Amino acid sequence: MIKFLTKGIIRDRSRSLFPVLVVTLAVAMIIFFQGFFTGIMNSMFLDSAVVSTGHVKVMTRGYKEESQLLPNDLALLGTDQLVNELGQDYPDLFWSPRITFGGLLDVPDENGETQAQGPVLALGIDFLSPKSRQIEIWKLERRLIDGRLPENANEALLSTRLAGQLGLSSGETVTLIGSTMYNAFTTFNFTVVGTFKLNLGPVDRQMMLVDITGARLALDMENASSEILGYTNSLYYDDTAAVALRGRYNKINSDSTDIFSPIMMALRDVNQMGTMVDYMSAASGLIVGVFLVISMIVLWNMGLMNGLRRYGEIGMRLAMGESKGQVYRSMIMESVIIGFIGTIIGTAMGLGLTYYMQEVGLDYSDAMESLGSTEIIMSNVFYAQVTPELYYIGFMPGVLATVLGTMLAGRAIYKREMAQLFKELET
Repeated sequence: MIKFLTKGIIRDRSRSLFPVLVVTLAVAMIIFFQGFFTGIMNSMFLDSAVVSTGHVKVMTRGYKEESQLLPNDLALLGTDQLVNELGQDYPDLFWSPRITFGGLLDVPDENGETQAQGPVLALGIDFLSPKSRQIEIWKLERRLIDGRLPENANEALLSTRLAGQLGLSSGETVTLIGSTMYNAFTTFNFTVVGTFKLNLGPVDRQMMLVDITGARLALDMENASSEILGYTNSLYYDDTAAVALRGRYNKINSDSTDIFSPIMMALRDVNQMGTMVDYMSAASGLIVGVFLVISMIVLWNMGLMNGLRRYGEIGMRLAMGESKGQVYRSMIMESVIIGFIGTIIGTAMGLGLTYYMQEVGLDYSDAMESLGSTEIIMSNVFYAQVTPELYYIGFMPGVLATVLGTMLAGRAIYKREMAQLFKELET
């Protein structure tokens, strides 16, 4: 029966082409919008996690209370051991130490005299360790504008804006003027080996990236770090899992009476990100849900109209002796086949569009450049994301809604009387 119905659907394009096109387009749009909204959410959360928050992060209680002041005198000590313990206790995440510090960059001329100066926000990141994923998650190979990545402890990357303000180019030397972990005056020379642009609005205006070993040398922070950031291996932020992990860790390891006691924070706990996480989750669910309901109504109506349009055919089949149950079941089976064909094609199209937007993205840099300042880190480029649920989410509207519409239209079959049937056949 399935083979027979499939041949009929393929051969009679007037009966199948339009329904298949409608299902295909509806499913493709559902998958694309779901992937696009998911990508926007995770991209924003990942950018924030990479730059400042991590999916979760560990710091001392004292550092947490004064984090806006970058108090490295309250930094974590024995960082290497802490990272190893975190990796063993929570293998679903990878952990990376970081030093965040500020200072003044001094650019000397050929005589060693100050040529230009400017404030800098510097991040000491684990670039050089063999298993580090920092270059990957910072996307530095894509975001590097000029020069190369650091290969030594005394090499640095500057944002294009900061380099432009100071008149610097690759190969030049700059002097960091700041204070050590012990609040002593320090100067340290870095060689600029490249410039980068994060496309995160105003975030990277005064940013410098160095390897954490160079930051430790400059700030006298041997085996210490401001924070230890944790990221899921998939780089996908799960707020429920992060909050649960934070609760378990703090219950076991944190001592409220010791300012040097480690404490864990989830992404939602930093820079009012909790409100953004809740808002984005609710908005995304609402938008996708409304679009899904509208699509199901359209497909339901299509199945209904397709069934009503075939009342003449139904009457002929009943007049030839086919039972009402057989006609009804065959119509439902046809709608199932049409729904599957349209859903498979639509899923392939939707995944293709989503994958394209995942790689290329939608650039709206001009809009973000107009923002003067913000505490929320947002990318200038929106990327979609292919997730496992995109492979099956289209089957609910594509098949179920089509079948429900056909079932509703097919109910009239059981109300047809023979007298009415012969009258229709005469006309």
